[in-house]
Amino acid sequence: MSENKPLLLLIESATDCCSVALCRGNDTLDEIFEDRPRTQAALLAPMVEQLLVRNSLSLKDCDAVAISEGPGSYTGLRVGLSLAKGLCYGAGKPLIAVNTLAAMAQCAADTLEAGSMNDAAVVIPMIDARRMEVYSAVFTPDGRTLAATEAKVLDSSSYQEYMNKSIFFTGDGSEKFRKLLEDEGRLDERIVFIDARLKASGMRVAASKAYAESDFKDVAYFEPFYLKDFVAGKPKKLL
Repeated sequence: MSENKPLLLLIESATDCCSVALCRGNDTLDEIFEDRPRTQAALLAPMVEQLLVRNSLSLKDCDAVAISEGPGSYTGLRVGLSLAKGLCYGAGKPLIAVNTLAAMAQCAADTLEAGSMNDAAVVIPMIDARRMEVYSAVFTPDGRTLAATEAKVLDSSSYQEYMNKSIFFTGDGSEKFRKLLEDEGRLDERIVFIDARLKASGMRVAASKAYAESDFKDVAYFEPFYLKDFVAGKPKKLL
């Protein structure tokens, strides 16, 4: 490990977007982002190759590969993890998994000016699920988990225990909650909605911490964190 900080390859494919990044410690060195839904299988491997080539690196130069573990798109998670496992197995590198919601919270913080989130604030990323349901968790600005990942049905009492603080919502599921609060006249200056795209660079802090603690996953047996079982849609009747 050079420069006393790990060089990590980060892979994110949990939503419609996909991205790859290189980080050294908590610093992002380079990143490639694509917003083309349902194309992770075609895009991710070439993106990794492009990222390494344009930084004059090979996978052997990296200390580990980190993957966004979920929750998120069933297909996207499978594609990302399959690529990460293949890279780790082929190059003999350890595998790191980062909670997708934690990465979303970091991306939200990255879009704000330094100091915009005080120590008492909370960050709540949301991934859209069906109807009024979201996948969410609650974090402090420095990434500590206050409430674990869950599938939550939003209603008028959701997150009431945090409403006396500065509260930052982000993710494609947060628009549901914004509308709910607007309809009830509950929006005020303490409630902020951040339009931040989920990117691989949002994994860097958690991934670097995991590397320092040797928190590695079994390359053969690790599975994505789906939160819910995959349910396939019913096929359309043939004419």
